[in-house]
Amino acid sequence: MADDDRLAALEQRVTELEARLQQPAATGPNTAPESEVLWALEGLRARVDEPGAVLLVGHVRLPDGRSAQWQEAAETEDLLGADWADGSDALAALGHPVRLRLLQQVLSGVATVHELTQTEGVGTSGQVYHHLRQLASAGWLRALGGGRYEVPVARVVPLLAVILGARR
Repeated sequence: MADDDRLAALEQRVTELEARLQQPAATGPNTAPESEVLWALEGLRARVDEPGAVLLVGHVRLPDGRSAQWQEAAETEDLLGADWADGSDALAALGHPVRLRLLQQVLSGVATVHELTQTEGVGTSGQVYHHLRQLASAGWLRALGGGRYEVPVARVVPLLAVILGARR
């Protein structure tokens, strides 16, 4: 590279660094500019008229190698007008700390009932089977046979979205 090209490249890099220093310092967990932090929200706003919509989206690589990619959106009016009781069974299945611990273990790669019963705080094997039945009947788990379970790929991102929402 010629000296003139190297000097021009260096000047460009210095100019970019100086421009970054002129921007206000970011605070909190997100340090990217607001337009980058809220990219999904801005995309949703560009596509949906008021009163708005809710979008859940995610891409997850699980320890067992499966990939979960999922997106669902619903307009605000549809959500507010729906019968929320229709989802009560799915939500109720998540309403027990042992069931949440079991789901977390399964997503982390623990797949057999024997392994799950070794998890601290889940109770006896009979109690574990009871919780697994509840989770399976609500669609959060699928029995694979031979005492093995998995979270269906279509439920991975919604489950993680519920967990994320519960943090608020």
